Amino acid sequence: MSRPTRRTVLYYCQHSVGLGHLVRSLAIAEALSEGFRVVVVSGGSVPSELAVPPGVELVALPAIGSLDGRGSQLISVDRGLELEDVWRSRLEMMVNLLEELHPCALVIELFPFGRRKFTRELIPLLEAAAALTPAPVVVSSVRDILVDGKGNQQELDDRAAGHLNRYFDAVVVHADPQLATLDETFHPSIPIKPSIHYSGFVVRSSHRPLRCRPLGTELLVSAGGGKIGSALFLTAATAHQRYLDRQGFKTRIVTGPFLAPEVVAELEAQAAGCETLLISRFEPQLCEAMASVSVSVSLCGYNTSLDIIRAGVPALVVPYDVDGETEQAFRASRLVERGVVRCLAMSDMTPETLSTAIFDALSITPVPATFDLEGSASTARIVRDLVESRSRHAVAMT
Repeated sequence: MSRPTRRTVLYYCQHSVGLGHLVRSLAIAEALSEGFRVVVVSGGSVPSELAVPPGVELVALPAIGSLDGRGSQLISVDRGLELEDVWRSRLEMMVNLLEELHPCALVIELFPFGRRKFTRELIPLLEAAAALTPAPVVVSSVRDILVDGKGNQQELDDRAAGHLNRYFDAVVVHADPQLATLDETFHPSIPIKPSIHYSGFVVRSSHRPLRCRPLGTELLVSAGGGKIGSALFLTAATAHQRYLDRQGFKTRIVTGPFLAPEVVAELEAQAAGCETLLISRFEPQLCEAMASVSVSVSLCGYNTSLDIIRAGVPALVVPYDVDGETEQAFRASRLVERGVVRCLAMSDMTPETLSTAIFDALSITPVPATFDLEGSASTARIVRDLVESRSRHAVAMT
């Protein structure tokens, strides 16, 4: 890459389980591209179906993924490369890119609140950024709700606060404080120095699609990228065959590109003998698809929840809460309190309870949510203001 004529924002995003982090990062990058050259460094697998916005440059690192839904066991996605070799190659690529671009801002998605297993590459990257003259503004980009409740949570929060104080200038929380605030799931015992900004929720588009009710009863089942959706999908397929089909339902399951191939094969085998059960691998316009069905059934990830809000569809969420994961259950509880969704705990999910909860969700009229959905534009404005403030300060010091 040649040295740009416009100021550059370098944006790091690592997704190991689903697509939500990358989708959100690309939406923000698109908004940033109106005023900056934006280079997104992606550390996870990028499915071919996912469109990169015009004006955004995507640099794919040798991908690191996860064997499970928690990101606890990392692997090289390219089975021909050893994980240690991948780590070395990634860091070299990022430091070279940083020195070549000399960005005015470096945005790190989720770290240091999460992505702790990537500290080995992120701390050297942050050290290299601090060594540049002038150094870029460094921003942590974080979603609405953090995973909480680990046995050593206080230690983890304090460590994150230490990294924030040493390396970061600001934190942008992609949430509306009406729903959740950072201090509800982040409790360091030491004060943090970077400024905290709330951008509102980040969506691919704040446009709310026209709600088009189908003639029959149609059900859409989704789970983001799909990696942690197998239990929901298999239960929904069985529920359709046992209960929903005889009630006149048409059920479409959108698996996402990361669902295990053997689970896809099992779902397709079930659908082969049932005309009212459809299996799709990907839906690029999920919000619009939700707006055209009778009820949506899904996990309760960040992007999916915002699609539900925008679509205004009766919705049942089954938050992923395995192995101490708390983020989705927290989000679901807040949305239930506001009358936006109905909720079924994953531990209570069977074909029978899922069918009953779906019938219940059909009977509700969701309360329209008035959350701030302009997070992409607001984040771009916050980053721009931080960069300009740094420039004015540098001029004043000369």
